[in-house]
Amino acid sequence: MHWILIAYDITTDDKSGRRRLRRVAKVCERYGRRVQKSLFECQGDDKTLQKLRFELLDEIDERYDSLRIYHMGKEIENKMESFGVDETIRFDDPLVF
Repeated sequence: MHWILIAYDITTDDKSGRRRLRRVAKVCERYGRRVQKSLFECQGDDKTLQKLRFELLDEIDERYDSLRIYHMGKEIENKMESFGVDETIRFDDPLVF
């Protein structure tokens, strides 16, 4: 399993841009968790992350929008510091609330 960070900036000047913004967020929510408004932590195997990438590229308009995918590797805990409000969810742990 590999960790990635997804950051995006979608132009929302018109109705189609606002629709793209919602759709990009929905794709990201299916694969990971939102850590800031336009930043998601996602985890998956190579095939899953490739599918996520293709879905995101299908949603954005490359003439106006920006999408960045940062490959963090297998152990994000050793590469990240977090301060302030943070409800970290470990994907390895059971998700029982």
